[in-house]
Amino acid sequence: MHNKLDSLQSFFEYVVEMRRYFHMHPELGLEEFNTQAKIISELKSFGLKPGKIGDTGVICEVTGNGPKRVAIRADIDALPIDDVIDKPYKSQNPNVCHACGHDGHTAMLLGVAKFFSENIDLLPGKLRLVFQPNEEKVPIGGAKRLIKEGVLDGVDAIIGAHLWQPIECGKIGISYDRLMACADEFAINVSGRGGHGSMPHQTVDPIITGAQIILALKMITSTSIDPLENAVLSIGLFNSGSAFNIIPDASLIKGTIRTFSQEVREIMFRRIEEICQGICASNGAKYILEPILGYPSLINHKNIVKIIENSAIEAIGEENVQHIKPVMGAEDFSYYLQKIEGAFFFIGAGNAAKGIVYPHHHPHFDIDEDALMVGLKVFINSAIKLLE
Repeated sequence: MHNKLDSLQSFFEYVVEMRRYFHMHPELGLEEFNTQAKIISELKSFGLKPGKIGDTGVICEVTGNGPKRVAIRADIDALPIDDVIDKPYKSQNPNVCHACGHDGHTAMLLGVAKFFSENIDLLPGKLRLVFQPNEEKVPIGGAKRLIKEGVLDGVDAIIGAHLWQPIECGKIGISYDRLMACADEFAINVSGRGGHGSMPHQTVDPIITGAQIILALKMITSTSIDPLENAVLSIGLFNSGSAFNIIPDASLIKGTIRTFSQEVREIMFRRIEEICQGICASNGAKYILEPILGYPSLINHKNIVKIIENSAIEAIGEENVQHIKPVMGAEDFSYYLQKIEGAFFFIGAGNAAKGIVYPHHHPHFDIDEDALMVGLKVFINSAIKLLE
């Protein structure tokens, strides 16, 4: 590791400043116009020549001495959540908040840009900085559009990371294979025949039918899926009826499926269809099943993970590099990994002693900003080693 990575304090202070700016001025996916303008302004101040991509995204090249090109991606969008943290950098936009850490991702990538623009002799190749919009809007996402617009053209490998509250600040989490799940949704519209609650024999009850479907769906993972495979099915919505003594005409069920393998994904949807068919047929009801396919599972490339691990050991110490189990959350970074080699890792951002204990997508969510220094070191050292 180059000795300049031991003296990153001024770059760290800059990253904290930028993170707080973006936290105070969050924008939803495809609305990140101020965020885009700020990123472009900062990059230009370093003497770089950024361009726009995907309407509200930014792409920028940092050109060192060497033929290889590595990309680093940061997502820049926020969530439709009210920010209730009691901090001076609290969101100034009502009902919009960086409750997932994307403000820190954006700031760290700007810190990487600032470092290499001032230390271009340390960059043994070309670095493409990708500030991606719209990661949070499943199943649309921003990665697929950026790929169509050529963001990976000429890129040998891509890396990215997520600030991660469940991991203690000061550490990173890596996986040599599966890291994040495929996230799908489904909606089931059950049609019955309504009537008076005192005469249920004259009706086809969509509430009872829906309840039977839900109970059967929850059995899929325990009866139809290999116990050694990962699969989750959760119901988040069951709506029906308007009065206590009226049996309604219809009910609506919505849920999510999380898997890693395509085979398990297909089994889950096939079993949902079969359950709906059987229960509705036995009750005299009808149904419409709407599958909503989300981001694919995020599978890292082992050779890139190895370089990140070695870089992190040099930068933060072997004791701070954790091998972690996959998580059932989803990330559209997975689309990049389907196209070229790359890897994604987690940067620990939780700290119980500082009260940094709230989960992602929570109105009290915050990060331990010391995590930004960890990310800065690992990104810079990994970029150098990947290009060497």
